[in-house]
Amino acid sequence: MRIVDTHLHLIYLDHFTYEWLDSAGINKQWDAPSYFAEAEGLGIEAALHMECGGINPVAEDETDFVLSVHPKVIGAIAVATPDTADFAGQLDRFAGMPRVHGIRRLLQSDPDDLSRSETFRANVRRLAQHKLNFDICVRPSQLPVARELAAACPDVQFVLDHCGNPPIASGDISQWRRDLAALAELPNVVGKVSGIVNHAKPGWTSSDLRPPVEHVIESFGWDRVVWGSDRPVLAPHGGLTRWVEAAKEIVSGTSADEQAKLFHRNAERVYRL
Repeated sequence: MRIVDTHLHLIYLDHFTYEWLDSAGINKQWDAPSYFAEAEGLGIEAALHMECGGINPVAEDETDFVLSVHPKVIGAIAVATPDTADFAGQLDRFAGMPRVHGIRRLLQSDPDDLSRSETFRANVRRLAQHKLNFDICVRPSQLPVARELAAACPDVQFVLDHCGNPPIASGDISQWRRDLAALAELPNVVGKVSGIVNHAKPGWTSSDLRPPVEHVIESFGWDRVVWGSDRPVLAPHGGLTRWVEAAKEIVSGTSADEQAKLFHRNAERVYRL
């Protein structure tokens, strides 16, 4: 099965450093050759780079750099700040980079009201005219906030990162299930099956991940789901090979057409690859 990874972080410490690497336990070089050395054997034939630094002064430099490091890094989701007055200028610059397919402004560490301002929403609406997506990354408690934003920007394609970060290790994902299903009612939102191993207990198995993955697929439907690795953030929580194998096992009982939609076909359409 061909796989397009829609959520790859590349860490080149000789070019950029990020404060969060220490707390994530991954403060070392994570370059494209080392990724593809493992990824190609798993069926991953291409990847989209996901911005690494949140808000940082080198966002455009980061995007420009990662698009030059390997031919199989076929695009990028760049960091941008729709909460600021100069967003239109940022967007114009990214729109001039043909392999930028979307932006992300992390919301999971910020107050809920950040994305409720008219400045934020008006700026996000600008993405539609440039055919750029908005990857939205929120805490599970912020799923209703994500729904508000997506509903206020109906012409923008949103991609929900990491299944909305379900609290798998807690043993209670009931509220997440309700809020995720409500968000999935909006036709302009796609669910990204990624990042959930970070929320599972150590020693997790595919059985632990199956309920949230299946709920995401059931809620969004096979035409509105994509897959991502979240490498290297997942490294301390099982690693790339283990996550790919688990994802394949979870959907092994589905049709080849459905698996193709999850692993590559939807990504090609949603991100306009």
